[in-house]
Amino acid sequence: MAKHLVHLFLLPALVFYVGFMIYPIFQALLNSLFAWKGLTRGPFIGLQNFVRLFTETPFKETFVRALGHNVTFFIGLVLTKLVVAFILALLINSKIRGKELFKTLYFVPKLLSVIVVGFLFSLILNPTYGALNTLLAAIGLEGLARPWLGDPHTALYAIIIVNSWYGFGFAMLIFLVGLQAISQEVYEAARIDGASGLKMIFTITLPLAMPSIMIMTILTFIGAFETFELIYAMQGNNGAPYFSTDVLGLYFYRLTFGSVSGGESIGIGSALAVVLLVLISCATAVSMFFFKRREVEH
Repeated sequence: MAKHLVHLFLLPALVFYVGFMIYPIFQALLNSLFAWKGLTRGPFIGLQNFVRLFTETPFKETFVRALGHNVTFFIGLVLTKLVVAFILALLINSKIRGKELFKTLYFVPKLLSVIVVGFLFSLILNPTYGALNTLLAAIGLEGLARPWLGDPHTALYAIIIVNSWYGFGFAMLIFLVGLQAISQEVYEAARIDGASGLKMIFTITLPLAMPSIMIMTILTFIGAFETFELIYAMQGNNGAPYFSTDVLGLYFYRLTFGSVSGGESIGIGSALAVVLLVLISCATAVSMFFFKRREVEH
């Protein structure tokens, strides 16, 4: 009898999962199939909201632009956060003094609220009194100073760097776990065969650390396409300036809770949510298949 009661401890987690994951997904799919007038659900219209999202102006233009920013966001995070995190993990995994202190320091930003980080860096990047431009002027590089968040050419990249700073500590720990799982005997055998330096990294470390790289790449992709809080905190819900930092999360927020489509936005916003879910699910499945196949080949 007691053995069966153990399963009851899973009930709270199951309730939260169904209530905050399964039900919203089902509700979004249901809402996308109906016409809406404000908060009132109208007649069943099938896939018409999806058709409007992809074919009707201004929905299609905004969707394509926001999707492009999400792709840029993902690529930028891979080139900054993941690369830097992997290099730091390699350094910490080597025999250096104070590695535990470095691990703690690098992880500290992850303990902060995203809203706090966004507000903090909005002050740092302020063109008038921000710490970054002040520092550049103090060291004689005032020519590099610019309105980082006010320039459409730099705003998105500035937010990518802030996001990387916020998350590379967590990525570093995941990579570090993967590196520590590699047997030292493999490295010793490689050294006997004459491998060293970069050759050791590319032929031994990277292939054997592929599971952790796979995990972080997939998590980074999901995070890049779900990004909302940091951009909202730093640039508002319109992805300022001139929608240059607009992403699908912000677009969904404006569609569902704004007045983008004249009071009919809940249906199109729900359609966007379903499209985003399908996009993330398919890309994640393809990535897992690719990494798993590569892992088997090696």
